[in-house]
Amino acid sequence: MTQGNLIQIIQKTNPVSIKQLNLITQVPCFKPLWFSGPSLDLISLKFTRSPLLPFKVISAMVISISRTRSIHNLVSKLGLLGRFGTNSTSTQHGFSCWRGQVGGNPDGILFDLRTLFVGLRFASSRAEIRGDDDEQVVDFPGGKVAMSSHMRFISASDDQRVPCYRVLDDDVSKETAVKMYSDMVTLQVMDSIFYEAQRQGRISFYLTSTGEEAVNIASVAALSMDDIIFPQYREPGVLLWRGFTIQEFANQCFSNAADYGKGRQMPIHYGSRKLNFVTVSSTVGTQLPQAVGAAYSLKMDKKDACVVTYFGDGGSSTGDFHAALNFAAVMEAPVIFFCRNNGWAISTPINDQFRGDGIVVRGRGYGIKSIRVDGNDALAIYNVVRTARQMTISEQRPILIEALTYRAGHHSTSDDSTKYRPVEEMEWWRKVHDPVMRFRKWVERNGWWNDDEESQLRYHVRKQVLAAIQAAEKLEKPALAELFTDVYEVAPSNLYEQERFLRETVERHPEKYPTVFPL
Repeated sequence: MTQGNLIQIIQKTNPVSIKQLNLITQVPCFKPLWFSGPSLDLISLKFTRSPLLPFKVISAMVISISRTRSIHNLVSKLGLLGRFGTNSTSTQHGFSCWRGQVGGNPDGILFDLRTLFVGLRFASSRAEIRGDDDEQVVDFPGGKVAMSSHMRFISASDDQRVPCYRVLDDDVSKETAVKMYSDMVTLQVMDSIFYEAQRQGRISFYLTSTGEEAVNIASVAALSMDDIIFPQYREPGVLLWRGFTIQEFANQCFSNAADYGKGRQMPIHYGSRKLNFVTVSSTVGTQLPQAVGAAYSLKMDKKDACVVTYFGDGGSSTGDFHAALNFAAVMEAPVIFFCRNNGWAISTPINDQFRGDGIVVRGRGYGIKSIRVDGNDALAIYNVVRTARQMTISEQRPILIEALTYRAGHHSTSDDSTKYRPVEEMEWWRKVHDPVMRFRKWVERNGWWNDDEESQLRYHVRKQVLAAIQAAEKLEKPALAELFTDVYEVAPSNLYEQERFLRETVERHPEKYPTVFPL
């Protein structure tokens, strides 16, 4: 049997019969050590060197199989192969996984790290007896559980809160650090000018990232351009880092003909297919399960990339949040859930949203590794996201990050946050915990920045933003026909009828419709 034939048998997705499995065991590279009766409850197989298969072999491996004559979904059971491998890496479940070389493939012929944790679900349900009856261990579906005669309710929360990761100093290259700081300043200046443009009536809506600049820039700095972003709406810095120009921001906010959304979205609802940034949706939380689906597609295609989805503490109060975490955990999707816990869901404080210790503790309930990070420490965010990306891709698992920060501005131009929180509180956070100023001090201490460079940067960015606004205002608006495009390849008859009716209405009542939209 050739290597290709062996792979073909093992990778079957239909139920694999006992007879087919016996065919596999007859390959010279396999030597069955023992069988557990006709039910084939457990098989232990051994690799030996074989001239038929020119790849590195391992000493032993185990397949855990349910006690039926048909082995369903053998591919997912292969997650347990290599338990006694000689070249191994430890996992969170306490056993080792073989990662030998097979024809140049580091994942091996019978081992795919993407199925490792799936395989754990197929444990038997026999009871193990340890000591007296009070210490009986039952292997329930999902894992072994010790029995106890002592009734004890799990505490609603730990005695201490989950600590928050902070570094304040780290080994980041000058090029990366200066770009991170420059983009944080650019985002700050851009937010200020666009916010004033809305107040002047030049655009209809805007929201800023004040106090959350580090969350934006430092997180994306740790990613690859191949990683797909599913944003909420307070992540324009992610686009800025990836090359979205100030003019492109202005075109979207002014809904002109150069806007990629063709004027059909509210301002700040950016999107860029080229930059792997899925278009913002106002509906809170809907991007979360979508991100998991996209991550699973990356997994199926064996891409060296992940998905990152951003959301706020308010987003964690939606049903989509819980569905997405469970979806990601069960499917072992390479997705990073990045929560910006800034304390407020518009006017709703976090103590009116949940009683637990924030968002980070929710990951464990779904079997997801989680971490809490200082959202105002750019270096800490960079480290956490960089490490999380490596983990989620190499281990093919979701990661939950909670960044503790503070929304130092109003929720949007439609909000006046002084109605529900003290002005002094907002000012204190701006002065004491400003992430931009904190990062600037670190860059300056390294000798990479000075006051002259600061003045020049802010001057040039302000000039660039004002010029972009003027240019965006002069461009014509999208044609009326664009209201009906980009949904169907061939528009149905009812859309043609609606377009005809709209045009007739505009022609009958031209004074009721703006003349800036070409018919």
